[in-house]
Amino acid sequence: MEREKSALAATLQWMRDIFLSVVIAVVVILFLYQPVKVEGTSMMPALRDQERIFINKFVYKFGISEVSRGAMVVFWFPQDPTKSYIKRVIGVPGDLVQVDSGRVFVNGKPMEEDYVPEEYRDRMSTMPMRVPEDHYYVMGDHRSSSNDSRAWGPVARKYIYGKAVFVYWPLEKAGVLH
Repeated sequence: MEREKSALAATLQWMRDIFLSVVIAVVVILFLYQPVKVEGTSMMPALRDQERIFINKFVYKFGISEVSRGAMVVFWFPQDPTKSYIKRVIGVPGDLVQVDSGRVFVNGKPMEEDYVPEEYRDRMSTMPMRVPEDHYYVMGDHRSSSNDSRAWGPVARKYIYGKAVFVYWPLEKAGVLH
C-alpha cells in the first residue's frame, strides 16, 4: 500500500513537471522567442537561406525597446501580410533616406555599412524619402538580391513583430546576431 502511494505521488509530480514545462514553453514561444526559418538570400552574409533563428517578439510588442537603426527585424510584408520578411532597419521615423549609386545616405550623411560586402552591393539610386511617422525604411544586406523599401516603401510599425536575435542552426553558425 505504501509503495502504491509512493508510485502515485511520483507519477503526479512527474505529470505536474511536464505540464509546467509545456506551459512555460508555450508562453516563451507565444510571447517571447519564436523560431523562424530564413527563406531567401536577401540578408546574406549575416543570414543565409534555410538558417534557423530565434526572434524576440516581446521586445517590440510591449514597448520594451524601440525599433532602432541597424536592427534586423521580422515583419509582415506590407503588400501581402500573409508573408513574413526579414530586413535591416536603415531609416527611422523622420529620417531622410537616399540611395545614390548603391551608397546609402541618412539625413545627408553616408551610412557606415560594414555588414554589406562590396560584392553584395548594387549601383541602384533612389530619390530622397522622408520616413513617415510610425514607419521604418528597411533594406536587405545583399542589396543586389533584396526586395525592400527601395521598391515598395517604408514598413508601418504595426507590421513589425520581432527582432532577430540568435542563429541556432546550423550549429557552426550558432550565436548572437549583430
